[in-house]
Amino acid sequence: MSTYLTRFTLRQRVEHVLVMSLFIVLSVTGLPQKYFDAAWARWFIDLTGGIDHIRWFHRAAGLSFSALTAWHLMFAIGSIAAGRSPLSIVPNRKDFDDAIQMMRYYLGRIDQPAQFDRYDYRQKFEYWGLVLGAVVVISTGLILYFPILFTRFFPGELIPAAKVAHSNEGLMAFLVVILWHIYNAHLNPDVFPFDRSIFTGKISLERMHHEHPLELARLKQIQDIEEP
Repeated sequence: MSTYLTRFTLRQRVEHVLVMSLFIVLSVTGLPQKYFDAAWARWFIDLTGGIDHIRWFHRAAGLSFSALTAWHLMFAIGSIAAGRSPLSIVPNRKDFDDAIQMMRYYLGRIDQPAQFDRYDYRQKFEYWGLVLGAVVVISTGLILYFPILFTRFFPGELIPAAKVAHSNEGLMAFLVVILWHIYNAHLNPDVFPFDRSIFTGKISLERMHHEHPLELARLKQIQDIEEP
């Protein structure tokens, strides 16, 4: 019988479900607006009650996503300042070296893959891509939501620039989730058909030994954990 370790707290799991749900709403309401001249987009807009209706859902989801992002960042900064959370998600030189080592491993140049701690370079890329992308879509979304307010202080050219940035960043986020995250969380042979740990909060000792050996070694120093 496998031994399981706690990997994600209840707060982290709830945050993931909320981000996932809001992202789906933002995608299905945002892409038809970006490609409004396409037949499928017009069909979907009509199906959902018209452009005003779909914009209401998009803005409601956007404001909810903005509030969730602000809360997450404030909680993270507070935890780090209080010493309750390590800087394990922050990229460092080892991530660059790990990426090079994994490339050489995949090409058959070396026999030993990189050894990862709590987060590997791919997970850090996803996290910071989400954070930085959120800053872009939230800031540009607010500009588009309150154009008169912002043009009191900035040139009018800010509005079309924000529209382009908001639209393209949203599309890029959608493609990253579809092409990168879906593979790593669902189609990757190590976790197929999907990685349950973000939903259950648990990860098996075998997976920890295989995917995060450095973290497991550190945990063994402070807990009574036996090798798988």
